[in-house]
Amino acid sequence: MTYQHILSVLKEQVLYVTINREQKLNALNKETLAELAHVIEYAAGNDEIRGVLLTGAGEKAFVAGADISEFSDYNAAQGEALARNGQEHVFDAIEKCPKPVVAAINGFALGGGLELAMACHIRVASENARLGLPETSLGLIPGYGGTQRLTQLVGKGRALEMIATADMISAEQAERIGLVNYVVPQAELIAKAASIFAKIKLRAPLAIAAAIKAVNAAHTFDVNGFETEIEEFGKCFNTQDFKEGAGAFLEKRKPLFIGK
Repeated sequence: MTYQHILSVLKEQVLYVTINREQKLNALNKETLAELAHVIEYAAGNDEIRGVLLTGAGEKAFVAGADISEFSDYNAAQGEALARNGQEHVFDAIEKCPKPVVAAINGFALGGGLELAMACHIRVASENARLGLPETSLGLIPGYGGTQRLTQLVGKGRALEMIATADMISAEQAERIGLVNYVVPQAELIAKAASIFAKIKLRAPLAIAAAIKAVNAAHTFDVNGFETEIEEFGKCFNTQDFKEGAGAFLEKRKPLFIGK
C-alpha cells in the first residue's frame, strides 16, 4: 500500500507501520490520521497479518503531538467533532484491533502521540523517549482518549498529575509506573518489538483476538468483562486451533495454528 504520510511494509506476518513526517516530528494531521485509520482497518481484515508494529520515522520522535495549526481556530462543536472522529476511527480502532498492535516509541511521544501509543496493546520505548500530555498548557485537555487510557494504565493520581502539570516523563519513569512495558537502547527498539511478535506468532490467532476483546471489556462502559470472558472462552472451543492446541499438548508436540 502507498500512503503520503505513513510507510507500511509486511515482514514475516507483521505489518510495520511508520509515521513518516520526520521534519514535523511525525505530528498527526488529518491526512495522517485518515491513513492510520485505513491501515488499521486493512490489518484487522487481512489473514496474512498477525500483528502491527507502529513507530515514527527517525530517532527524535514517535509522534510529537497533533498538528495544532489545523484546529487553532476551532469552536466547541468543531473540537468535539475532531475528538469524536479521531477516537472512533483511529484510537478506538487500534485498541479494538483483533491483531496485537505494538508501539515502538522512539523519542518524543507527546499529546496525541502518547494517546496513540496508549491505544496500542503493548508499548516498548527507547531510552531517549520522553512521554507526556501537554494539552493543559494550550488550554485544552487530551481529546483522543488520553484521560481514560492514562488513568487505566497508571492510576488516577499519576494520570491527573501528568495532565495537570503537563510535564514530560522519562522512559525509565514510564516503565516504573506501568505506562510502557519495556525500555531498551534506541538501536534495539525495533528488534525488541519484533521479538514480542515472534512469541505471539506461536500462539493461536483467534485466541489472541478473543483475549484482546476480553481485556478491553475490563474498561469498557456498560460491558460486563467477566461475561465477555466467559463468552469468548466458550467460542474458542469451536475453533480448529483449540483442537490443534489440545491435541498437540496431549501428544507432546508443538501446535501448528491456522487461525480457524
